[in-house]
Amino acid sequence: MMLKICGIRRMEDVRCLNQYMPDFAGSILSKPFWRYVPPEDFRTLALAMDKKIRRVGVFVNPTMDEIHQYAAYLDVIQLHGEETADFIEEIRENSNHDLQIWKAVRVRTPEDIRAADALPVDKLVLDSFSEVQHGGVGKVADWELIARNRPQKPFLLAGGISADNAAEAAMLHPWGLDVSSSVETDRCKDADKIRTLVARVRALS
Repeated sequence: MMLKICGIRRMEDVRCLNQYMPDFAGSILSKPFWRYVPPEDFRTLALAMDKKIRRVGVFVNPTMDEIHQYAAYLDVIQLHGEETADFIEEIRENSNHDLQIWKAVRVRTPEDIRAADALPVDKLVLDSFSEVQHGGVGKVADWELIARNRPQKPFLLAGGISADNAAEAAMLHPWGLDVSSSVETDRCKDADKIRTLVARVRALS
């Protein structure tokens, strides 16, 4: 099972990930979110990242110009807004063909999952629903609804996942887990929490 740690924004975060080696590292590349990383800062972080850790750029309703500022340093584009199938196809046509595209879904109904599953993306990120935020609320998603309405595409499970409930999350047989706030202390990535989570997830694989 894959593990993505999101919200990477400081060189201290990169050093920690290089030590404990999750599969994916995500950074928020859209404003106005507090974890936002500007292009120049992201390039510095990306170049310092161990090449075995794949780099995920998280965007919310971006323009193509915004994506192009980061694309050369990314392995995955994760879309977390209301992006359409036409826009996703435009990203594919204008990006490196090795670049994967993931679509995050704030799951509230089975229709949310089915609509995302029909989009021309490689994987889904099934997250908890919020009326006011596009993600990062630290709330567990509706796992029962997801279990009853599994998408055809491989998916990562996001929303309130930690070392304490990773084993339970794995029972849904996701392709991967996506975590952020559960491995932070005072809004900064916590090396001990990351070490514990990585060990727990590796033990489940």
